[in-house]
Amino acid sequence: MDWSHYRFRSVWDLPAPPADVYVVLEQAENYPLWWPQVREVTRIDERSGVFRIRSVLPYDMTFTGREVRRDPAGGVLEIAMSGDIDGWARWTLTADGPGTRAQYDQEVDVGKPLLRRLAVPGRPVFRANHALMMRAGRRGLRAYLEAV
Repeated sequence: MDWSHYRFRSVWDLPAPPADVYVVLEQAENYPLWWPQVREVTRIDERSGVFRIRSVLPYDMTFTGREVRRDPAGGVLEIAMSGDIDGWARWTLTADGPGTRAQYDQEVDVGKPLLRRLAVPGRPVFRANHALMMRAGRRGLRAYLEAV
């Protein structure tokens, strides 16, 4: 087992129709407006940008995200990631009554040297850190959608 390899899945129930949620999620440069742990997104071009994230633990992760799939009709947004984390992340949106069920899937390898050295003893803490980040993102996006 590669202790620096992670698979994550989060499901968020959101109070807006999928088309509205999609519009917000496809504007990654605005994530810092509603997701506190996404500290900065710097657009490189129309399909890529540099993300700097930081959750509870005192370290930043920086990666380049490059769009590989944008399907508004299917409710799918997917990026390839390279940098401190390498892999992919995907949003899949489906209607759920008057709202949206947003599923976030991510599969990554951690490349940051300190995190690789701490991979075995730190794994439960790293997973908890990710869970806290996702919980805050869900709360932030819900509030953002309700405000617009």
